[in-house]
Amino acid sequence: MGSLLRNVSGVRWGELRDATDAPAGGIPPLLSRIAYGDEHSARSAVDELGDAICALGFVVGEATGPTVPFLLELAGSPHVACKAELLDLLGDICRTDQWHSAAAAARDGKHDASYRQRAGWEAAARTAVHAGRSVIEGAASSVRPEEATAAGKLLQVMDGTLPFPEL
Repeated sequence: MGSLLRNVSGVRWGELRDATDAPAGGIPPLLSRIAYGDEHSARSAVDELGDAICALGFVVGEATGPTVPFLLELAGSPHVACKAELLDLLGDICRTDQWHSAAAAARDGKHDASYRQRAGWEAAARTAVHAGRSVIEGAASSVRPEEATAAGKLLQVMDGTLPFPEL
């Protein structure tokens, strides 16, 4: 896949499920389109990827955490056209709380283990976003206002100073 995303083949995508519970094998081609496609193709791929790893903007899947380092790599690359969109997607991932809330509300024990597992996916994805703080801070210093604004909002989310939006 070139110098960008060279470690993407090290992830066992075929064993992972995305946020829609579909096989995650379609994630590497989307990442490649973001890295190497023209601006329209890259933006379209970010939208598709968002649906796959953060469905509806607030539901993550098993493959979300492993995808985050590649999103950060792309957001930190000087040649990627849609950094603001990537930062917005990372913000959505960082804000997710759907499975944690469901696990807390489950009292019957029937779904409890499943919800806890999914809440673990949220935590892993959030941890992966936080691990890329230096990339996000760099984007916050961008001369492109859309990138700097998106990165600034993400930093506020990470620091807990930006409230969750109403759904």
